[in-house]
Amino acid sequence: MTLQEPLDSDEGDERALLNSLQKDSFDYFLHEVNPANGLIKDKTADNWPASIAAVGMALTVYVIGVERGLMARKRAAERTLATLRFFATSEQGTGPNASGYKGFYYHFLDMDTGRRAWDCELSSIDTALLIAGVLTAGQYFQQDNIVEAEIRHLSAVLYARVDWQWMLAGSSLLCHGWKPESGFLQWHWEGYDEALILYLLALGSSSFPIKSDCFTQWTKSYEWKSVYGIEYLYAGPLFIHQMSHLWIDFRGIRDAFMRAKDADYFENSRRAARIQQQYAISNPMGFEQYNALCWGVTASDGPGDIVKKIKGVERTFFDYVARGAPYGPDDGTLAPWAVAACLPFAPDIVLPSIRHFQNLRLREVNPYGFKASFSPTFHLGATHKAGWVSPYHFGINEGPTVIMIDNHLHDFPWKLMRKTPALTTGLRRAGFRGGWLDAQN
Repeated sequence: MTLQEPLDSDEGDERALLNSLQKDSFDYFLHEVNPANGLIKDKTADNWPASIAAVGMALTVYVIGVERGLMARKRAAERTLATLRFFATSEQGTGPNASGYKGFYYHFLDMDTGRRAWDCELSSIDTALLIAGVLTAGQYFQQDNIVEAEIRHLSAVLYARVDWQWMLAGSSLLCHGWKPESGFLQWHWEGYDEALILYLLALGSSSFPIKSDCFTQWTKSYEWKSVYGIEYLYAGPLFIHQMSHLWIDFRGIRDAFMRAKDADYFENSRRAARIQQQYAISNPMGFEQYNALCWGVTASDGPGDIVKKIKGVERTFFDYVARGAPYGPDDGTLAPWAVAACLPFAPDIVLPSIRHFQNLRLREVNPYGFKASFSPTFHLGATHKAGWVSPYHFGINEGPTVIMIDNHLHDFPWKLMRKTPALTTGLRRAGFRGGWLDAQN
């Protein structure tokens, strides 16, 4: 079926549901923003800082908004330019007023001043997600006018000044981050995780590229597992199987690791979604409401660091933590957005679950789509039939919802980024071949 063909009633209902959900999540980036500098609130709490990863998603969401009629192109370009100007001109250094250093940025920034918040780290992965949005903007805004020309220029400048080689910290693996008080963090990116896009952007750089061997070393730390009779490249939290896919179309392209497994990263994420559903069906810890329609374990908000006896069982609950399946941690908290962001991989199991979350009233009186997370098991004092429900929305939840719905319905973000030289260069240097990547040669 092409997008121009008439929809049958079921397809029309599904399209309307997804368009509505996309619009609600899009609105987060219209309202939870400082329009003067483009910074996006990490979450809807009072006096909360910005997340640079959410800014990268916002820069991608704006161009989707233009394509879907949710935002005028002129307004999107002006908002994008304000954002890029802030990052291009904010202080880069080791002092207290800095927003970043060596092209990287601090994980959280003050919404008003743009300075480092909470003594947080200069984050390699969050900078990569920011840069992915920066590149999206540069690729999209191609019209011959002053505003869009400056967007393209600043996009190139911001990417070129990131010193990916420095972030290796003398290793063959990229470091998680750096602090001016103590230097590089002790952790490096190893094991399959959301850093796939980080390595690809570092490889694709024309100014500070890392060596291809760094990617090879990273893949040597992968774990291939069989879970519920499904073989896949293991990662517990669902967001790991989505984050790099927001921007990169991995369908039919393979690196050496995936060629050896006769799979690709897109197929791997499809399997991960099915494993998450199977985990909910088997429900080994006996959490309430886990079933084929109610699943989605990932990094998310939670009821808090509390131990409570519920229906005769002592349960340990968590605050915000990277929950995972099938090996945990898991406290009965599910994230509807993480299921929605699996839409391109497994629409046959995702669409029924989206309808189920609708029936649980997880969008009622709620401006930004689904609630971030809920715990049917933690129902002490709860008035909602879904049990405990997070009172907050998060930018890094709303972004994947908008972007992956669009990848599913229109292939637009993926189509745009397939033309982006930084990513195609990074993919080739990482050893990817096949599919659309070979067709560009």
